[in-house]
Amino acid sequence: MKVCKFGGSSLADAAQLNKVIDIVLADPARRIVVVSAPGKRNSGDTKVTDLLIALAESALRGENAETSLSAVVERYAVMARELKLGDEIVARIDGDLRARLAQKDSLSAAEFTDLMKAAGEDNNAKLVAVAFEARGKKARYANPRDTGMILKGDFGDATLDPESYARLSRAFSNFEGIVVYPGFFGYTREGKVATFPRGGSDITGSILAAAVCADVYENFTDVDSVYPCDPRIVEEVKNGEGIPTMTYREMRELAYAGFGVFNDDAVIPAVKARIPINIRNTNHPSAPGTMIQQSRRVVPGTVVGIASADGFCNIVVEKYLMNRQIGFGRRLLQVLEDAGISYEHMPSGVDSQCVVVKEHFLPKEREHKIIAAIKSELSPDFVTVERDLTMLMVVGEGMCYTPGMLAKACLALASVGISMSMVNQGSSEVSFMIAIRSQDRDRAVRALYKAFFGSAT
Repeated sequence: MKVCKFGGSSLADAAQLNKVIDIVLADPARRIVVVSAPGKRNSGDTKVTDLLIALAESALRGENAETSLSAVVERYAVMARELKLGDEIVARIDGDLRARLAQKDSLSAAEFTDLMKAAGEDNNAKLVAVAFEARGKKARYANPRDTGMILKGDFGDATLDPESYARLSRAFSNFEGIVVYPGFFGYTREGKVATFPRGGSDITGSILAAAVCADVYENFTDVDSVYPCDPRIVEEVKNGEGIPTMTYREMRELAYAGFGVFNDDAVIPAVKARIPINIRNTNHPSAPGTMIQQSRRVVPGTVVGIASADGFCNIVVEKYLMNRQIGFGRRLLQVLEDAGISYEHMPSGVDSQCVVVKEHFLPKEREHKIIAAIKSELSPDFVTVERDLTMLMVVGEGMCYTPGMLAKACLALASVGISMSMVNQGSSEVSFMIAIRSQDRDRAVRALYKAFFGSAT
């Protein structure tokens, strides 16, 4: 059995939805279909999720939301008309949205926003199920609450309650036909809608694949495969071959550092259940795509990909004889924890300690307060904050036990005049991270691509 997830670009309009149905019907093993909300139909269009966020914000301000509501309903109505699904499904969607809006005064702003955002996937799943039936295939919409998708944590950034796996397994133990399942959201134990982070439909698909012990989790998007680096930066990547196979930890490292093809959190459920993940293209279903699995054949001295992500800053704490102070690093992290700041990396020297954090955790207006807290707790010689950093990640199982890989990257950056703020390599040797100024990002990626894959214009 296969669980297949289709992203917003795969479900943006009636023509795309017909492609989705053709793909699912072409393989009887595709029995659980996870759907996102409709995405952009063209570059000037707006995603349904963004329309719903605007609708929620309008309602929270106390404005007349009728125009915003109509814009959302019309997206589904156009698809229903072109697929000749009748008026009933459109009326059902309209009624659902109005029922959600009516709950505004009984929920907090975060709870209400999640309730409205989730309407994109939820109503699209209902429409897709009807579309399958219109093509003569038995299909049903499945509600996350009824099947046991229980979430916990913050609204808008929820995580799965581990007990959900047993519930989901029972819910799918005896079903017929095709199940159409909305991605991106679940329910708290109190019965309130909660959503994963943006891109969370990938997470839903991975969870379901693990729960039902699927043979493979197919993730359909709008590219033939995963590329070695961002084709918007290195255009010639589009003309070359994509990555045929990669390991779970290679994908996790690359997704963390900016690979937008797959949500990095979505790798975890599949990894734990040892479910292979197949990245496929809805618009080119004959392409084999990229298979992500536990292990692969590795050529020593090679890398699989280069990723980059903006939006980091570095807190540098310097103190003479720091290494002799027991608990220095723990106390530094405690200051950040008390301030609600999560750290990303923590390289250190003999008398210096660096903590890399996402810049949104440390806006400039908070910087003085955090520095004051560090000085009060640790009495350092100096505390500085370096902003506007990009993290470059070079990833590949082939780097393990191969000398000179980091040197090769450093020489490539030096050859184009780029200085490094920091270098960090994990003990697994599957990846190393280099921090540079954000303004040098594109030149750095091209230089690294040339060093590890060949020419780069």
